[in-house]
Amino acid sequence: MTLPQLVDPRALSTALPIASVSVVIPTLNEADNLRLLLPNIPGWIDEVILVDGRSTDETVRVAEAFARERRLSIVMEPRKGKGAALRAGFRAAHSDIIVALDADCSMHPCEIPLLVAALMAGADFAKGSRFIQGAGTADMSWFRSVGNWGLTQIVNVLYGGSFSDLCYGYFAFWRRHLSVIDPACDGFEVETFIELQALKAKLRIAEVPSFEALRIHGASNLRAIPDGMQVLRTILRERWSHPRSAENSFGMADPQSLRRFAAATAKTDGARVLPPVASSAAPETTEMIS
Repeated sequence: MTLPQLVDPRALSTALPIASVSVVIPTLNEADNLRLLLPNIPGWIDEVILVDGRSTDETVRVAEAFARERRLSIVMEPRKGKGAALRAGFRAAHSDIIVALDADCSMHPCEIPLLVAALMAGADFAKGSRFIQGAGTADMSWFRSVGNWGLTQIVNVLYGGSFSDLCYGYFAFWRRHLSVIDPACDGFEVETFIELQALKAKLRIAEVPSFEALRIHGASNLRAIPDGMQVLRTILRERWSHPRSAENSFGMADPQSLRRFAAATAKTDGARVLPPVASSAAPETTEMIS
């Protein structure tokens, strides 16, 4: 089985962005899906960071095999939850732009250029939407669709946003805004938390069309009602919390702030990066996080 080709793959090889790009992929027992997903990541991506949450299948072994052909770092995250995995992956990234991508093949890597293009055009934060022109979903029940719509409207009213889709984890941002974006939660509410921080910090946000396909292998860990309630609690709690200052975000223009933030956060969660697999295509060494 292979992922469907939504665009001519030859076009991706010439779509080289000016900024460097890291792709962060949280995993938990996704070996079969990774065999399909990783070869479809565009060749111009500078860095792939796979964050594994204690998988018991061959997820890490599949990633190591792929690392022999591409620059790929494997971060072992001891904490449970997607939020914890994304936090570890974001902090391990080195590129100008960071893209979050699910490992279950529901998000096609060929849409990465849409997110990157939105950032290159002036956005600070770009997110996929399944409910705008050119988008869609094959993996949402009517119950989840109604719930997502209701939560989206609550955010738009309380925060003055204009989102068409809330609970979707395909997004990208400039790494210089990590002090705003950096997740402070561990569960599936992480996408909502990140979007709320971007709204409160008045970052420039762009939505791009995205098609959500069915998971190919395995079962989702999402629990519609408990996770939906956690998203609602996050929305209400963050409405009256102080916004993170975008002016203090680190980035290419502030290397001193970058080093201070990295030193303060690199050792907090116990995540570690496995030694890199030898690769003729990418002989770089990976900095260890102790």
